[in-house]
Amino acid sequence: MKLSAKDISLAAMFAALAAVAAALFRFGAPIVPFSLVPFVVLLAGMLLGPRLGAVSMAVYVLMGLLGLPVFEKPPFGGPAYVLQPTFGYLLGFVLGAYVTGRLLPEKGRPGIARYLLASVGGIAAIYLAGLPYLYVILNFYLGKAVPVVKVIKIGFLPFIALDLAKAAAASFLARAVVGRVKSAVMAD
Repeated sequence: MKLSAKDISLAAMFAALAAVAAALFRFGAPIVPFSLVPFVVLLAGMLLGPRLGAVSMAVYVLMGLLGLPVFEKPPFGGPAYVLQPTFGYLLGFVLGAYVTGRLLPEKGRPGIARYLLASVGGIAAIYLAGLPYLYVILNFYLGKAVPVVKVIKIGFLPFIALDLAKAAAASFLARAVVGRVKSAVMAD
């Protein structure tokens, strides 16, 4: 994948937005924190497309793994973060941005229903990566006997309503931005 200077700048901007969202808008939950990072993930997929959106979230994850304090909960970064129960959600951010962008057509201006479908698909991708990882780390690394139902109660049920609200907000915002950009391009 060859990236232009514009692509690199956009990917860096969305990686930085994810870091800001993780730092400013987190609030406590016992194991999995609430944050606005999924909102940024969905926007990245919808506005940058599948590949560049995924690249931007991969840059965010790599920044954290290199030790920058960009993640939602302590230790906020470093290579050991892969052993945190929530690291699967970070991997899910890369997948979520890709899926979200992939579910939108490359040409034309899709309706809001298509944006909502893409956002819900992105949220599903985040959970498909995050929940199994949460289960494995809790059960096999931390040695806690946590059944699947409990993992769903810890890592899914408290968050899904808020994540669907983020998906709706991201969908309306992305559609508005795409509409304005296309109008501006046509005016030139």
